Amino acid sequence: MTALHHEISGPEAAPVLLLGPSLGTSLRMWDGQLPLAERFRLVRFDHRGQGASPVPPEPYEIADLGRDVLELLDTLGLQRVHYAGLSLGGMVGMWLGAHAPERIDRLVLLCTAAYMPPASMWEQRIAIVSDAGSVEPIADAVLDRWLTPEFRAADPELAASLRAMIAGSPPDGYAACCGAIARMDLRTDLERVRAPTLVVSGERDVATPVADQELIAGAIPGARHEVVSRTAHLAAVEQAERVNELIEGHLA
Repeated sequence: MTALHHEISGPEAAPVLLLGPSLGTSLRMWDGQLPLAERFRLVRFDHRGQGASPVPPEPYEIADLGRDVLELLDTLGLQRVHYAGLSLGGMVGMWLGAHAPERIDRLVLLCTAAYMPPASMWEQRIAIVSDAGSVEPIADAVLDRWLTPEFRAADPELAASLRAMIAGSPPDGYAACCGAIARMDLRTDLERVRAPTLVVSGERDVATPVADQELIAGAIPGARHEVVSRTAHLAAVEQAERVNELIEGHLA
């Protein structure tokens, strides 16, 4: 397990909400959710190999990232929390909901998938990043899939900061997380999730299309599915206010 870099915001006595970020990003991806700190104790963290967290040797599995989160909860003395995760963060959330149900109160899964073939796509990405020793060569292509053109035109400064975040991601950690996604298949875990679950889609998400979240919502008992309009993969960034409303409503 790996000691995760994290930041805490909000009242000490408030319900705790962990926020798990996407592949290639850091906890800063959740800046748009900081208004939730008025009602919740937010714990934003970087996955292993990402942001300011350590980069242990590969291989990584989704279970490894999930156990890192459990270690973080133990370190902070937190027995049971709410959890919201986007993309890779959502994959970790599904693993936690299935394998550590006693630790998860309510669950929010945003723009994520339980299974993302073909493995060859991830192997190609790993090869590019490994050969370059940097995530820079794929940063533009990733951002094109993650944000709508309208958002990039309306807020070029934020789009540029997200690109810099992706390009500056530790290459070894990025490649190892890609490997974890390539080998991931959480589909049979979904029926074991008992936390009340909200599944959120980005209407224009091509990285994890709406059908991926429909599968998740259909397999988790009692899950609710919402589609957020005018957004691609990073719904929590592009439509932060709407996503905050959905999260707050689900956790209330």
